[in-house]
Parts: sequence; structure tokens; C-alpha cells
Amino acid sequence: MPRIISANLNGIRSAHKKGFFEWLATQDADYICVQELKAQEADMTEDFLRPHDYHGHFHYAEKKGYSGTGIYSRTAPDKHRIGFGCVEFDAEGRYTRCDFGDLTVISLYAPSGSSSPERQLAKFRFMEVFLPHLQELQAEGREIVICGDWNIAHKEIDLKNWKGNLKNSGFLPEERAWMTRIFDELGLVDVHRGLDPRPEQYTWWSNRGQAYAKNVGWRIDYHVATPGIAKCARTVSVYKDVKFSDHAPLIIDYER
Repeated sequence: MPRIISANLNGIRSAHKKGFFEWLATQDADYICVQELKAQEADMTEDFLRPHDYHGHFHYAEKKGYSGTGIYSRTAPDKHRIGFGCVEFDAEGRYTRCDFGDLTVISLYAPSGSSSPERQLAKFRFMEVFLPHLQELQAEGREIVICGDWNIAHKEIDLKNWKGNLKNSGFLPEERAWMTRIFDELGLVDVHRGLDPRPEQYTWWSNRGQAYAKNVGWRIDYHVATPGIAKCARTVSVYKDVKFSDHAPLIIDYER
């Protein structure tokens, strides 16, 4: 039963100090998608490149201490790719893809628009170019799981204070409609929500106030999958026992 984990690390060095890789050794995971490395190749020690004999592939941002994605896998992929063909966002290290047989695993870190109006416009540009890429992926006819921080809470159930965030990045009508298109028009599947329809299944909490302690969070980390592999999903959990980051790892077991 393949186990796939998605984890925004908010800095691989920071997560390492907080015990992420020790925890990873206990998880028996087949694929681990990480986001927000905040590191360049020169910063990556052997512990980061091949922890516990996992194979690692990474997409580093050109800007130091920013963004970055990666995939760890038990077995070496048949092939891997960094970037999805858009110069602007490939420079930000937002996309790592690995193929294993008929399965494609992708680690995605979608832009956040919360820091400035300029970044929100960049997020809209990302949405515009990434939707056609998803269609191209589907046309390959493979089973695909895209894990990562999409920086959008899709529905009211996906964040605690939805009424207060209707005009804020991450819960804007345009962003939510875009996610709806991915699920309803393209037919991709929100695997977590298919397994667990309960509220308060959050994966990110602001560092302000007591958001984590009070569970005032957002569900912005997803496994978005093609229907075939989505049907194989059996269990889902959000790991909160230890706080490695402002995000919590999202763990889904698939039966193939």
C-alpha cells in the first residue's frame, strides 16, 4: 500500500532541526513531496539529499532562501523533470515531477498572493498557465498525484474563519472557482476530502496569535489526483503531534 506524504517544510534546515527527518524514518512512506525548501543546491547536505537512503530530486528557486520543491522516493524514478515550462514560475522552483511506472508524482508549491497586490497578480498568472498544464498532464493518460501547497482553501469548510477571509488571498472567489474547475471540469479529485468530509481538517495555521493552539487554520495542502489512483486511496491523516513547520504533513495511503 503506497504511502504518499505532502509536507510544506517552511525551510528544510528549520524542519530538520525540529525533527522532520527523524519522524520521516518512522513513516514507511514510498513518496514524500516537500515544498518551500528555502535552500539552494549548495545548502543541501547528504542528510537532505538522501535521508534514510531515499532518492531525492529537487527544484531550487533562483532567489536564495525562497520557495523550492522536491520529491523523496524509495525507488529511483524512471525519469524526473523540474519545472512545468513557464519561465516565470520555473525560476521560483515550484514544480518537481517523478515518474514511476504508470504513476506520476508531482510536488507543487503554488504562489501565495498574501504579501502584496503584485504577488496576487503573479498568483493569477500562475493559475492561468497551470490549468492548461493540468490538461496536458491528463492527456498523457497516466495516473497522477499532485501533492503540495496550493495556497487556496477551496470551500467554506476548508478554513475556520471563512466569513472574515472572503476578500483575502487564498479564499478569493476567483481562486475558489479555479479549484472548482480543476475538480468539476477536468475531473481531478481532491483525495483528502473524498476520504474525510469532516470540518476542521486544516493543514496550515498562521503564526499570529494562538491560531495553532486554537486550531484556527486553513486546508491549503492537497493530494489532487486522477480518478483511477484517487479510487485507491484508503486512509488520510494530518500529522500534528510534532510541529515541524507552519504546515502539517498530509499523509494518504493508497492501495494498488
